[in-house]
Amino acid sequence: RISAEMVRDQALAVSGLLSRKMGGTPAKPPQPKLGLKAAFGSATDWKTSMGEDKYRRGIYTTWRRSSPYPSMATFDAPNREVCTVRRTRTNTPLQALVTLNDPVYVEAAQSLARRMVASAKSPEDRIRHGIRACLLREPNAGEIDRLVKLYKSARDKFAKAPAEAKLLAEQPLGALPKGADPVDMAAWTLVGNVLLNLDEMLMKR
Repeated sequence: RISAEMVRDQALAVSGLLSRKMGGTPAKPPQPKLGLKAAFGSATDWKTSMGEDKYRRGIYTTWRRSSPYPSMATFDAPNREVCTVRRTRTNTPLQALVTLNDPVYVEAAQSLARRMVASAKSPEDRIRHGIRACLLREPNAGEIDRLVKLYKSARDKFAKAPAEAKLLAEQPLGALPKGADPVDMAAWTLVGNVLLNLDEMLMKR
């Protein structure tokens, strides 16, 4: 499996969010509220960086040994208390929960969905674009067929829950492009989430 920093960087890169900015002060990407303020004071507050700093590469992420960035720790990033010659790489259910539900990866899926929709008119061509971006190869007919079925099924379900569809399509990335259908974009976000969680995205073959 690719290293902890690369997991997030890759999701941001294929979705078009990754900042190419180099150097400067450490960045603070989104993370869960850990409740450290009550125990250690306001200095431990984590205020998410604004603008492109929010999407900077993993090597620029602020790191505290007492409270490492949770997403990277889940993917076996060392705590930096001692020198690590070689990282161990695990494969756990918790990692899948991170890439499926963490706001960083949901936002990447939303952005990938918007790129797919902007790339073509037909669902098949949009899926081809997404797979090319994520896996650097052409999809086969079976993959396209399954993802088209997923898209249509998700769209039908979100049509019955428009408020949930709007939430999935816009939060945390932001308002949809003018004229975009929240139900349709929510379904494509789900497809984008699937693409970002494929083994080929995370494993060297």
